[in-house]
Amino acid sequence: MVAVELRPPRSNLQAGEGMKAWIDLHHSLNRLTSEELFVFLTDNAVGEAEEENLAHVSANLGEEADLRRIVPILTAKHSLEYCLMFASRAISGGFDALTVLGGDQSVGRKRCVPHGRDLRELIRIRLPELVLGGWVNPHRDAIEQVSFVNAPDAHSNFALTQIVSHHSLAEVERFLSIIDTTLVPIVFGVFFYRSANPSTLEELSNFFPVPVEELTRDFQAGATAEEICAESIRELRRIGAEKVYVSNLGNRGAARRLRRILELV
Repeated sequence: MVAVELRPPRSNLQAGEGMKAWIDLHHSLNRLTSEELFVFLTDNAVGEAEEENLAHVSANLGEEADLRRIVPILTAKHSLEYCLMFASRAISGGFDALTVLGGDQSVGRKRCVPHGRDLRELIRIRLPELVLGGWVNPHRDAIEQVSFVNAPDAHSNFALTQIVSHHSLAEVERFLSIIDTTLVPIVFGVFFYRSANPSTLEELSNFFPVPVEELTRDFQAGATAEEICAESIRELRRIGAEKVYVSNLGNRGAARRLRRILELV
Protein backbone atom coordinates (compact mmCIF):
# COMPACT_ATOMS: atom_id res chain seq x y z
CA MET A 1 0.00 0.00 0.00
CA VAL A 2 1.22 3.48 -0.87
CA ALA A 3 -0.53 6.55 0.52
CA VAL A 4 0.24 10.26 0.28
CA GLU A 5 0.50 13.04 2.84
CA LEU A 6 -0.50 16.48 1.56
CA ARG A 7 -0.53 19.87 3.26
CA PRO A 8 -3.36 22.42 3.14
CA PRO A 9 -2.25 25.91 2.07
CA ARG A 10 -0.59 28.10 4.67
CA SER A 11 -3.05 30.38 6.39
CA ASN A 12 -0.98 33.52 5.73
CA LEU A 13 -1.25 33.40 1.93
CA GLN A 14 -2.84 36.30 0.08
CA ALA A 15 -6.36 35.62 -1.22
CA GLY A 16 -5.28 34.91 -4.79
CA GLU A 17 -2.39 32.68 -3.76
CA GLY A 18 -4.59 30.83 -1.29
CA MET A 19 -7.26 30.15 -3.90
CA LYS A 20 -4.67 28.86 -6.37
CA ALA A 21 -3.19 26.59 -3.70
CA TRP A 22 -6.62 25.18 -2.84
CA ILE A 23 -7.33 24.49 -6.52
CA ASP A 24 -4.05 22.58 -6.82
CA LEU A 25 -4.91 20.56 -3.70
CA HIS A 26 -8.44 19.97 -4.99
CA HIS A 27 -7.14 18.48 -8.25
CA SER A 28 -4.61 16.29 -6.46
CA LEU A 29 -7.19 14.95 -4.02
CA ASN A 30 -9.54 14.08 -6.85
CA ARG A 31 -6.81 12.38 -8.87
CA LEU A 32 -5.31 10.43 -5.97
CA THR A 33 -8.61 9.20 -4.55
CA SER A 34 -9.83 8.25 -8.04
CA GLU A 35 -6.79 5.96 -8.17
CA GLU A 36 -7.97 4.45 -4.85
CA LEU A 37 -5.08 5.88 -2.84
CA PHE A 38 -5.39 7.10 0.73
CA VAL A 39 -4.46 10.72 1.42
CA PHE A 40 -3.52 12.12 4.83
CA LEU A 41 -4.00 15.88 5.27
CA THR A 42 -1.73 17.60 7.77
CA ASP A 43 -2.64 19.87 10.67
CA ASN A 44 -0.13 22.75 10.95
CA ALA A 45 2.84 20.63 9.87
CA VAL A 46 6.39 21.67 10.89
CA GLY A 47 4.96 24.46 13.02
CA GLU A 48 3.43 26.45 10.14
CA ALA A 49 -0.17 27.60 10.43
CA GLU A 50 -2.30 25.97 7.74
CA GLU A 51 -5.87 26.38 6.62
CA GLU A 52 -8.09 23.78 8.27
CA ASN A 53 -8.04 20.56 6.28
CA LEU A 54 -11.56 19.45 7.19
CA ALA A 55 -13.28 22.72 6.31
CA HIS A 56 -11.99 22.85 2.75
CA VAL A 57 -12.59 19.22 1.89
CA SER A 58 -16.09 19.20 3.37
CA ALA A 59 -17.10 22.43 1.63
CA ASN A 60 -15.51 22.03 -1.78
CA LEU A 61 -14.98 18.40 -2.75
CA GLY A 62 -18.48 17.08 -2.14
CA GLU A 63 -19.13 13.91 -4.15
CA GLU A 64 -16.17 14.50 -6.47
CA ALA A 65 -13.78 12.56 -4.23
CA ASP A 66 -14.17 9.46 -2.08
CA LEU A 67 -13.98 10.96 1.41
CA ARG A 68 -13.42 7.51 2.87
CA ARG A 69 -9.93 7.69 1.35
CA ILE A 70 -9.12 11.12 2.79
CA VAL A 71 -7.85 10.99 6.37
CA PRO A 72 -7.49 14.37 8.08
CA ILE A 73 -4.80 14.65 10.73
CA LEU A 74 -5.80 16.27 14.01
CA THR A 75 -3.25 17.25 16.65
CA ALA A 76 -3.87 18.16 20.26
CA LYS A 77 -2.46 21.64 19.56
CA HIS A 78 -5.97 23.16 19.72
CA SER A 79 -8.57 23.63 22.43
CA LEU A 80 -10.25 20.44 23.59
CA GLU A 81 -13.62 21.80 22.51
CA TYR A 82 -12.29 22.37 19.00
CA CYS A 83 -10.79 18.87 18.78
CA LEU A 84 -13.98 17.12 19.85
CA MET A 85 -16.08 19.24 17.50
CA PHE A 86 -13.60 18.49 14.69
CA ALA A 87 -14.16 14.76 15.16
CA SER A 88 -17.94 15.20 15.17
CA ARG A 89 -17.76 17.28 12.00
CA ALA A 90 -15.63 14.61 10.35
CA ILE A 91 -18.27 11.95 10.97
CA SER A 92 -21.12 14.15 9.80
CA GLY A 93 -19.11 15.18 6.72
CA GLY A 94 -18.67 11.62 5.50
CA PHE A 95 -15.15 10.80 6.72
CA ASP A 96 -14.44 7.35 8.14
CA ALA A 97 -11.12 8.02 9.84
CA LEU A 98 -8.90 10.54 11.57
CA THR A 99 -5.24 10.39 12.51
CA VAL A 100 -5.03 11.88 16.00
CA LEU A 101 -1.60 12.94 17.26
CA GLY A 102 -0.17 14.88 20.16
CA GLY A 103 1.67 17.34 17.93
CA ASP A 104 5.20 18.74 18.09
CA GLN A 105 5.68 20.35 21.50
CA SER A 106 8.67 22.43 20.37
CA VAL A 107 6.54 24.82 18.31
CA GLY A 108 3.14 26.46 18.48
CA ARG A 109 0.56 26.38 21.24
CA LYS A 110 0.43 23.85 24.06
CA ARG A 111 -1.43 20.59 23.76
CA CYS A 112 -4.93 20.43 25.22
CA VAL A 113 -4.12 16.95 26.60
CA PRO A 114 -0.75 15.39 27.49
CA HIS A 115 -0.65 12.80 24.69
CA GLY A 116 -2.36 11.85 21.46
CA ARG A 117 -3.77 8.72 23.08
CA ASP A 118 -5.62 10.89 25.62
CA LEU A 119 -7.37 12.74 22.81
CA ARG A 120 -8.11 9.50 20.96
CA GLU A 121 -9.70 8.10 24.11
CA LEU A 122 -12.03 11.10 24.45
CA ILE A 123 -12.99 10.86 20.78
CA ARG A 124 -13.48 7.08 21.02
CA ILE A 125 -15.93 7.49 23.90
CA ARG A 126 -18.03 9.96 21.94
CA LEU A 127 -17.63 8.51 18.44
CA PRO A 128 -16.84 4.79 18.65
CA GLU A 129 -17.55 4.31 14.94
CA LEU A 130 -14.65 6.57 13.89
CA VAL A 131 -11.44 4.81 12.82
CA LEU A 132 -8.53 6.41 14.67
CA GLY A 133 -4.87 6.45 13.75
CA GLY A 134 -1.94 7.05 16.07
CA TRP A 135 1.79 7.67 15.83
CA VAL A 136 4.99 5.74 16.40
CA ASN A 137 8.67 6.58 16.00
CA PRO A 138 11.00 3.76 14.82
CA HIS A 139 14.03 5.97 15.52
CA ARG A 140 13.40 5.62 19.25
CA ASP A 141 13.55 2.57 21.53
CA ALA A 142 11.68 -0.13 19.62
CA ILE A 143 10.33 -1.97 22.66
CA GLU A 144 8.96 1.24 24.15
CA GLN A 145 7.41 2.36 20.86
CA VAL A 146 5.72 -0.99 20.27
CA SER A 147 4.34 -0.91 23.80
CA PHE A 148 2.77 2.48 23.04
CA VAL A 149 1.05 1.11 19.92
CA ASN A 150 -0.16 -2.11 21.55
CA ALA A 151 -1.27 -0.59 24.86
CA PRO A 152 -4.97 -1.09 25.67
CA ASP A 153 -5.34 2.68 26.05
CA ALA A 154 -3.67 3.51 22.70
CA HIS A 155 -7.04 3.56 20.89
CA SER A 156 -5.28 3.20 17.53
CA ASN A 157 -6.71 1.22 14.64
CA PHE A 158 -3.53 2.01 12.69
CA ALA A 159 -0.42 4.15 13.17
CA LEU A 160 1.72 6.41 11.03
CA THR A 161 5.45 6.52 11.66
CA GLN A 162 8.03 9.23 11.80
CA ILE A 163 9.89 9.71 8.51
CA VAL A 164 12.28 6.85 7.68
CA SER A 165 14.35 5.97 4.60
CA HIS A 166 16.69 3.39 3.10
CA HIS A 167 19.35 5.05 5.24
CA SER A 168 17.56 4.06 8.47
CA LEU A 169 16.73 0.43 7.70
CA ALA A 170 18.36 -0.89 10.88
CA GLU A 171 15.93 1.05 13.07
CA VAL A 172 12.97 -0.08 10.98
CA GLU A 173 14.10 -3.72 11.09
CA ARG A 174 14.39 -3.61 14.89
CA PHE A 175 10.90 -2.16 15.10
CA LEU A 176 9.44 -4.74 12.71
CA SER A 177 11.10 -7.60 14.58
CA ILE A 178 9.02 -6.76 17.64
CA ILE A 179 5.66 -5.49 16.43
CA ASP A 180 2.82 -7.58 15.02
CA THR A 181 1.53 -5.44 12.15
CA THR A 182 -1.51 -7.68 11.74
CA LEU A 183 -2.85 -6.29 15.02
CA VAL A 184 -2.19 -2.61 14.29
CA PRO A 185 -1.26 -1.76 10.68
CA ILE A 186 1.79 0.50 10.51
CA VAL A 187 2.22 3.01 7.67
CA PHE A 188 5.85 4.12 7.35
CA GLY A 189 6.63 7.70 6.36
CA VAL A 190 8.91 8.40 3.37
CA PHE A 191 9.95 11.96 2.56
CA PHE A 192 10.37 13.21 -1.00
CA TYR A 193 13.67 15.11 -0.72
CA ARG A 194 13.86 17.47 -3.68
CA SER A 195 17.54 18.34 -3.26
CA ALA A 196 20.44 18.24 -0.82
CA ASN A 197 20.17 21.97 -0.10
CA PRO A 198 21.99 22.31 3.26
CA SER A 199 19.70 24.96 4.74
CA THR A 200 16.59 22.97 3.81
CA LEU A 201 17.93 19.74 5.28
CA GLU A 202 19.02 21.59 8.41
CA GLU A 203 15.53 23.04 8.83
CA LEU A 204 13.90 19.65 8.31
CA SER A 205 16.24 18.16 10.91
CA ASN A 206 14.41 20.19 13.54
CA PHE A 207 11.36 17.99 13.00
CA PHE A 208 12.62 14.52 12.11
CA PRO A 209 15.95 12.70 11.66
CA VAL A 210 17.44 13.60 8.28
CA PRO A 211 20.38 11.56 6.88
CA VAL A 212 22.13 14.68 5.61
CA GLU A 213 25.48 13.16 4.64
CA GLU A 214 23.91 10.15 2.93
CA LEU A 215 21.42 12.26 0.97
CA THR A 216 24.17 14.63 -0.09
CA ARG A 217 26.17 11.68 -1.43
CA ASP A 218 23.10 10.33 -3.24
CA PHE A 219 22.48 13.60 -5.05
CA GLN A 220 26.17 14.17 -5.79
CA ALA A 221 26.30 10.71 -7.35
CA GLY A 222 23.63 11.81 -9.81
CA ALA A 223 20.53 10.24 -8.27
CA THR A 224 17.29 12.13 -8.87
CA ALA A 225 14.80 13.00 -6.16
CA GLU A 226 12.41 10.40 -7.59
CA GLU A 227 15.09 7.70 -7.62
CA ILE A 228 16.04 8.37 -4.00
CA CYS A 229 12.42 8.21 -2.89
CA ALA A 230 11.84 5.04 -4.91
CA GLU A 231 14.86 3.39 -3.33
CA SER A 232 13.49 4.08 0.14
CA ILE A 233 10.13 2.53 -0.76
CA ARG A 234 11.79 -0.46 -2.43
CA GLU A 235 14.15 -1.15 0.47
CA LEU A 236 11.41 -0.73 3.07
CA ARG A 237 9.28 -3.26 1.22
CA ARG A 238 12.24 -5.65 1.08
CA ILE A 239 12.48 -5.77 4.87
CA GLY A 240 8.73 -6.09 5.38
CA ALA A 241 7.49 -2.49 5.66
CA GLU A 242 4.78 -2.93 3.04
CA LYS A 243 2.68 0.13 3.84
CA VAL A 244 4.14 3.60 3.28
CA TYR A 245 2.96 7.16 2.92
CA VAL A 246 4.94 9.65 0.85
CA SER A 247 5.30 13.18 2.19
CA ASN A 248 6.31 16.44 0.46
CA LEU A 249 5.09 15.61 -3.05
CA GLY A 250 3.51 19.06 -3.24
CA ASN A 251 -0.11 19.85 -4.00
CA ARG A 252 0.35 20.52 -7.70
CA GLY A 253 0.97 17.36 -9.70
CA ALA A 254 1.24 15.06 -6.68
CA ALA A 255 -0.35 12.11 -8.49
CA ARG A 256 1.92 12.50 -11.50
CA ARG A 257 5.02 12.75 -9.31
CA LEU A 258 3.99 9.71 -7.30
CA ARG A 259 3.43 7.72 -10.48
CA ARG A 260 6.99 8.47 -11.63
CA ILE A 261 8.35 7.32 -8.27
CA LEU A 262 6.37 4.08 -8.28
CA GLU A 263 7.51 3.28 -11.82
CA LEU A 264 11.07 3.37 -10.46
CA VAL A 265 10.25 1.15 -7.50
